[in-house]
Amino acid sequence: MRLVEVSDMEGTVLVTGAAGFIGSHVVRELLGQGFAVRATVRNPTNAEFLKNLPKAENLEIVQMDLLERGSVDAAVAGCEDVIHCAAALYVGAKDPQREVVDPSIQGTQNLLDAIDAGGGINRLIHTSSVAAVRRNESKNGQTFSNTDWCDDASVESNAYGFAKAGAERLAREWVGSKPDSDRPRYVSINPSIVFGPVMSERHLKGSMTIIDHLLKRKPPVLLKMHMNIVDVRDVASAHVRALTEGKDGGRYIVFNASMWMPEVNAVLRKQIPDRKWPRVVLPKSLSYVMSIFHPQISVGWVKRNIGTSCEYDSSPANEELGMKWTPVESSIVDGARSAIEAGWR
Repeated sequence: MRLVEVSDMEGTVLVTGAAGFIGSHVVRELLGQGFAVRATVRNPTNAEFLKNLPKAENLEIVQMDLLERGSVDAAVAGCEDVIHCAAALYVGAKDPQREVVDPSIQGTQNLLDAIDAGGGINRLIHTSSVAAVRRNESKNGQTFSNTDWCDDASVESNAYGFAKAGAERLAREWVGSKPDSDRPRYVSINPSIVFGPVMSERHLKGSMTIIDHLLKRKPPVLLKMHMNIVDVRDVASAHVRALTEGKDGGRYIVFNASMWMPEVNAVLRKQIPDRKWPRVVLPKSLSYVMSIFHPQISVGWVKRNIGTSCEYDSSPANEELGMKWTPVESSIVDGARSAIEAGWR
């Protein structure tokens, strides 16, 4: 497999953000099921690991920037289906508007415009998030469903939720504006916190930052943080299933089980006992103090997330996509071990 120029590949599935944590697993799942895949990446160097996937002879890697319309047009041309996984991470963002919101919303708009210009797309599967579902202001212990929206977010208060909800609504409005004869099948997949095996060291950012924090013990404390967990392999399966299964226009929360950070840490201590793991649980009051100095934690984040919990209703994904969930302990341990075995941690 080599980096190639964009070419017409009949029946090809375009995967945006293919070098990302979810995107790379979607590529693996598609190849495993016999699809031809066009994988888009901003920097082909970051996608070298995709060349080692089974059936990589059916993989085409294309350089594309969602904010450069010409490159998006070229990537879409000749494809029949699109799985839009590309998204900006909030972790470490210094300019949320430019680094998080614009790539998500303007990038999605450019993709939709490219589909309009080129035509021929039969199915559009969109990676959204439970961040597009959960409101900033909610009751402790509240259960959210696929009818809920994060409609009280802003760039200042919750840039990631604002971006994910905005991009998903943009895509849904675009689909809804089409006549029946020209309307592609559209499904959004809304994952919770995603754990599981990583294929690149870059995948230890985003959701896997939590596992990475425990692996590095920096800082060597545990937060009283509640996590709604799903395996990245299940997330990939949901995307590919959604090409043919589930409702047209469906919105599927993919979520398996919830655990507190100390419980996740206890699983790792038991299953990987030869490493040192954090032991001290930080009180919420001291979490506020830490947020002053920690580049990835804000006071608002501590208020919303430390000592509070919520749940998600994933029954539509179970019933309509036929999802079967990987045991949550495997998601945790396989994620940590993949980083250790690769020599990254």
